[in-house]
Amino acid sequence: MNSFPQNSAIVLVHGAWADGSCWKDVVLPLERKGFEVICAPIPLTSLTDDVAALTRALERTSGPVVLAGHAYGGAVIGATREERVKSFVYVAALAPDQGETVAEVFYRDEAHPEAPKLAPDMHGFIWMPEDGFSRAVAHKASTEQTKVLAAVQRPISVQCIQEKAPAPGWKTEEDRMINPKTQQFMARRMGAKIHSSRVDHSPMYTATDLVVNAILEAAREPPPIVFVRFGRAIFFREG
Repeated sequence: MNSFPQNSAIVLVHGAWADGSCWKDVVLPLERKGFEVICAPIPLTSLTDDVAALTRALERTSGPVVLAGHAYGGAVIGATREERVKSFVYVAALAPDQGETVAEVFYRDEAHPEAPKLAPDMHGFIWMPEDGFSRAVAHKASTEQTKVLAAVQRPISVQCIQEKAPAPGWKTEEDRMINPKTQQFMARRMGAKIHSSRVDHSPMYTATDLVVNAILEAAREPPPIVFVRFGRAIFFREG
């Protein structure tokens, strides 16, 4: 792990319509490298609530931390204020700037034709239509996987995507959910380098090795940011 001491931790943050189990194929490979690995459970009720939940998860660690977030989880890791966080890994993730909302960044560019139409229910929560998992969220996963994802999904509150983000920590076309132009825009304003590989929006299921290697890269030689964009897929790493 080079410059990281033995008590280093990797904290993984899931996105919308998911829970910590989305990282199940990533956890053991990272633990075998000697890291403590925690999947932070976030309630998906508001950005503030989710950042608070991540903070509580970080309190369970004691050493340097690599934070990795998928999709909406990128907004959550960017808003944390834990000094022990040494690097961020954005996995097909959103990275709003100060004063931006997740919705503003998500809808910045035109949606993919296969991206589902989303709307809140009467309680203010957004559910993913069942075919949205097979068409867009994880379209390279097996039918069995996408059926399970649809069955166990957790909805995201409108408040999560409408709350303005605080100053982010990163300042101090296979993907059918987040437009590639949007991801390029976010990575460029982070000052990132770009590497390419083709995967879908949920590489934790369909390209586990790529996700593990990106996180290990951040841990071995920690840059401030590793931005992983899958789907004409691109790895963004700040040098």
